Amino acid sequence: MSEPLDFTFENTGPAGVPTRPAKRKKPAKAGGSKRRRVQVAVVSDVHLGTYGCHARELLRYLKSIRPQVLVLNGDIVDIWQFSKNYWPPAHMRVVRYLAGLAAKGTKIHYLTGNHDELLRKFAGLKIGQFHLGNKLVLDLPHGRTWLFHGDVFDVTMRHSRWLAKLGGQGYDLLILINRFFNFLLDKLGRPRVALSKLVKERVKSAVAAVNNFEETAAAIAADEGYRFVACGHIHQPEIKEIATPKGPITYLNSGDWVENLTALEYTAAAGWQLYRYADDPRMQALAEPDDATDTASDAHPAQLLEGLLAEFKIK
Repeated sequence: MSEPLDFTFENTGPAGVPTRPAKRKKPAKAGGSKRRRVQVAVVSDVHLGTYGCHARELLRYLKSIRPQVLVLNGDIVDIWQFSKNYWPPAHMRVVRYLAGLAAKGTKIHYLTGNHDELLRKFAGLKIGQFHLGNKLVLDLPHGRTWLFHGDVFDVTMRHSRWLAKLGGQGYDLLILINRFFNFLLDKLGRPRVALSKLVKERVKSAVAAVNNFEETAAAIAADEGYRFVACGHIHQPEIKEIATPKGPITYLNSGDWVENLTALEYTAAAGWQLYRYADDPRMQALAEPDDATDTASDAHPAQLLEGLLAEFKIK
């Protein structure tokens, strides 16, 4: 069994200081952990602190992999719609598990998005293996990959932030309606539907906006000399090649953990792949009651949350 490859990670955030190459790790012993080894995993648009967040499913996924590098590509904690009245234990478990991964040596890059833009003033922060930034470049065997959330391309975000926030509240309400609707469908033995996804697919302007987003990201990546560009923001998981005047660019989008439950994974053998939770039979088998470790981590979540809010001066 070959050893994991060494990668060089260039942090292109405000600090502008390249990170050190990843350390070599010893091969797993036979009969050891069954977690899948991936060099890089990218998760975005989790929206912790909202009703639409699938924190339990995300935690199951994170526990099923062993990444050298985990990129949290924006909108992980939804500070826009944050309320101390809604912070379930499952959401705290995700935060605690991520902290545990960093403590055990997994390099975690938290890239800021629009719903957690308050954290942008802390860009460049490094605590052990945890790095906070606005963008990241990974030098990988298949080509340089540029990662950032993508809200910079959103005209609504740049010029009508209040409208974008209002739209976010409406989206959260639609998710609540969708859950009730799916509950009724389950009772009737009918397949579930994603209402917000259906709305997006039927609105021509939304389709055009997605296409423009992808082409803009690819064009800028080509201008900067990258081979891959990975975003989040639009909740549309995708891997596709886009032609630009300076050559083809592979556009990647990690999707979200509200509707699609998707992530991006990279291995030296297979390159970039799109992971879908719904297509992973192992995840369905893991859909069991919380184990003792998870229950123990729920102790005093309110106190832990208050500390988190005080740290970032959130009321």
